[in-house]
Amino acid sequence: MNLTVAEENYIKSIYKLEEGTEAVTTTGLAYELDTKPASVTDMAKKLKEKKLIDYEKYQGINLTAEGKKAALHIIRRHRLWECFLVDKLDFSWEEVHELAEELEHVRSEKLISRLSDFLGNPTIDPHGDPIPDAQGKMGKQRAQISLDQARIKRLEVTAVSDKSAALLEFLNAKGIRLGTQLEVIERYEFDNSIEIKIRNQPAFTISEQVSKNIMVRPL
Repeated sequence: MNLTVAEENYIKSIYKLEEGTEAVTTTGLAYELDTKPASVTDMAKKLKEKKLIDYEKYQGINLTAEGKKAALHIIRRHRLWECFLVDKLDFSWEEVHELAEELEHVRSEKLISRLSDFLGNPTIDPHGDPIPDAQGKMGKQRAQISLDQARIKRLEVTAVSDKSAALLEFLNAKGIRLGTQLEVIERYEFDNSIEIKIRNQPAFTISEQVSKNIMVRPL
């Protein structure tokens, strides 16, 4: 199915919001896409005509099976391009999201198939998110928990839930990447900040806001 760039962006955003717990509303989608609710209503009608979403006015928006499949293909392209930019072109993880937002709209199945083969068919992107396969099936995510919730002292970083350049730059500066092993030294009840230690580095403290976005698994 041929979709415009705008339609693809809407579908991907609906998928992202559906991963949360609340129903997807026109207001919520407008906020996510930084557009007017009236524009969302117009687009929702178009996507419903293409049988990509279920939508009734004043009710939630949901992707149909076909819409979900389309969203997963867009996400696959996005995450493969992120891998390519980091692994082959030496971009850092905070630089690639915006570039991949543009590259994800290149729809050639042949190109994406060859890109995946070239990269060794990766299953996670540079931020630790799973990459859907060519059939649009999302790989099983590793068991992980956010650092602020973890109660074990020795942990490995498996993913970052916030892809903002500001956070990723901060983590880079602190030497925190995927696979980084760290030890929790102290948790401070006053502001829920955490003191952590990475091998060969002095211990340092991170805020609750940062720790909520670092996904970890026990070592």
